[in-house]
Amino acid sequence: MLNSGSPLQDIAFFLDRDGTINKDVGYLHQINQFELIPGAAQAIKLLNECRFRVILITNQSGIGVGLYTFDDLYKINEEMARQLALEGAHIDAFYASPFHPEGQGEFRHPDHPDRKPNPGMLLKAIAEWGINPATSWMIGDRTVDVQAGRRAGTRTCQVRSGIGGSAMDPDADIVANDLLEAVHLILDPSYPTYL
Repeated sequence: MLNSGSPLQDIAFFLDRDGTINKDVGYLHQINQFELIPGAAQAIKLLNECRFRVILITNQSGIGVGLYTFDDLYKINEEMARQLALEGAHIDAFYASPFHPEGQGEFRHPDHPDRKPNPGMLLKAIAEWGINPATSWMIGDRTVDVQAGRRAGTRTCQVRSGIGGSAMDPDADIVANDLLEAVHLILDPSYPTYL
């Protein structure tokens, strides 16, 4: 297994949530709506085994516009962690942005630095975890994920597994059908993006 002998904690895989790790049901906030995309846990387990950081980067404007609360988000995070653990996988850190141009109160912001396509969440994680963006990846199903990754200085992959997967961003370094295929491509020594 690639890099299994020594930790490479300065390399991270930043992963979008809805449409990348789990099925996008639109403003997910109930545990019974949470469903992993087939192969997602296996992909994350591979990254864990290679000793890369795995960090969730997600816009959660549903909080900002009052559809659900941070407590609802934490419960989804716990359910995700539980289901991933059953497959021997884990996420190292969760970053979420509740801001939205039509948000309520403190969450109302026309273009908050943390809301993708802005790179604020990635830049915070890079600083807090000592990550090298040039050797790291942002993977998501929407063009905002690709744009956030590029603005943070990472390489980028867009997956077709979510709602955003119908419109591919020409600036993505690679395109894959889903997270598992993306990870296999990135870790394949014969592929141009090999780490």
